[in-house]
Amino acid sequence: MNFADLGNDLYTGKKSIPVVRQRRTYYIVSLVLMAIAIAGLGINKLNLGLEFSGGSEFRVTSSSVPSDYEFKARDALGAAEDSTGVRVSKLGAGTVRVQTERLDDAESANVRTQLAKTFSVKEDQVSATFIGPSWGDSVTKQALRALIIFLVLVAGVLAIYFRNWKMAAAALIALVHDLIITVGIYSFSKFEVSPATMIGFLTVLGYSIYDTVVVFDKVRENTNEAFANGRMSFAKAANLAVNQTLVRSINTTVIGVLPILAVLVVGVLFLGPGTLLDLALVLFIGILVGAYSSIFLATPLLVSLRSKDPAVVDLDKRSSRSEAKRAKEMAAAPVGAGASSTAAAASGASVDGVTSSGAPMATDEESATITGRQVHKYAQAGPRNQPKRAPKSRRK
Repeated sequence: MNFADLGNDLYTGKKSIPVVRQRRTYYIVSLVLMAIAIAGLGINKLNLGLEFSGGSEFRVTSSSVPSDYEFKARDALGAAEDSTGVRVSKLGAGTVRVQTERLDDAESANVRTQLAKTFSVKEDQVSATFIGPSWGDSVTKQALRALIIFLVLVAGVLAIYFRNWKMAAAALIALVHDLIITVGIYSFSKFEVSPATMIGFLTVLGYSIYDTVVVFDKVRENTNEAFANGRMSFAKAANLAVNQTLVRSINTTVIGVLPILAVLVVGVLFLGPGTLLDLALVLFIGILVGAYSSIFLATPLLVSLRSKDPAVVDLDKRSSRSEAKRAKEMAAAPVGAGASSTAAAASGASVDGVTSSGAPMATDEESATITGRQVHKYAQAGPRNQPKRAPKSRRK
């Protein structure tokens, strides 16, 4: 079976992945991942970039950067390899970036001179930039403020759109889950957190909420139909919605991740650390985490939050009665009756001498088949005995 057939079977309900029924398993997985991420934040903390922590940055522009550029840069500053206050990286093919703690003017001028001598370039090819801690603190506060405003606006829009605050709550919990796990991965991997990373965080949250809204829209459609006819419980209708949107979510994730992966490879191999790599990295991690939460966390959370609602409890009772009635009817029907009636309906068989289309059946013995069944009068002649049409030249 190919992917298209699987998607069709999931959409029609022929096959089903019990996401909602096994929601406790996914809750446990998410809680464990979040606990590990929070522990990582407490142990390792985030590797904040110069824009957040403040300090001095030097960039050496050279026609060719030696392979041991990091050792030479640290030697010029008199810093050991394990010095936490000095970070050396390569930008593109001809730029070496050196970040240090805050230096005064005299120290900064001395470092510029030493770097110029070490890399055999002119001193004007070594740029120096100073970022104060107050500016970094301001950036941090603005980023947190933007995050809070984003979450509040998302909650309000979802509550208005779905007319149900529990849908908004489930979506927000899934967003917080994505944020915590993504930040935890950064704490363990020691990836640098820059302003581009913060922009990426907000972009990831926007993607995650978009995917969740698509799933919730299908959940609302299925559950409204279930409330109307009472044939399916709220949990089953929600699970069907997840299965119906599963292939779409996977396709969207793959299409979104592939170009980002290409940017990551180019950034790591050729460009080095920078805005493009920082943005691509957080998008790659966040999209994968967001796809998981929109499928395996958001809808199960919604089912759990609404499980005690009077309307949902009443629907579950109605669906149970409906299922019991259908099972009783199937058990009471004679063996093969369902198949016979279905085959008769499909073939146009007669009921009391009349076909499903309302035409009378032939009753003479000549029209009977070997099995004794009557053949419709329009089929008795057969294709060979049908009247032939006159040639085009004789037609009026």
